Amino acid sequence: MIKTSIRILPAAFALAVASVALPAMAQSTTAPSTTEKVEHAGKEAWDSTKSGTKKAVKATEHGGEKAWDATKRGSEKAWDATKRGANATGKAVSDAGGAAADATRKAGDKIGEQIPGTAQHDAKTQNEAKKP
Repeated sequence: MIKTSIRILPAAFALAVASVALPAMAQSTTAPSTTEKVEHAGKEAWDSTKSGTKKAVKATEHGGEKAWDATKRGSEKAWDATKRGANATGKAVSDAGGAAADATRKAGDKIGEQIPGTAQHDAKTQNEAKKP
């Protein structure tokens, strides 16, 4: 029994050392080198730059669309206001012209009533003759 345990003991010891040493070796051999770290950092920087550029392009496009829409809306509002202003101005000019023409006619009628032989004078004298 002693001979058997002497043979098993070195095998158990070798197995114990191997179970501790192999994982330690595996960890130390898989650690990234400086070159791998730089390459990884470069790839991350590239991905970040690419992503940032895409976001910047989208933001610029979106901003351009918003600016165009705002300009278009502003132009439409200005056009509508100009049309309303022109219509109001045209009506005001027409009204003023009509009032001036009416006043001129009335003044002409008053003058015509004083001049014998005019239609206004004849109409005035006929109306005075009809009154009792």
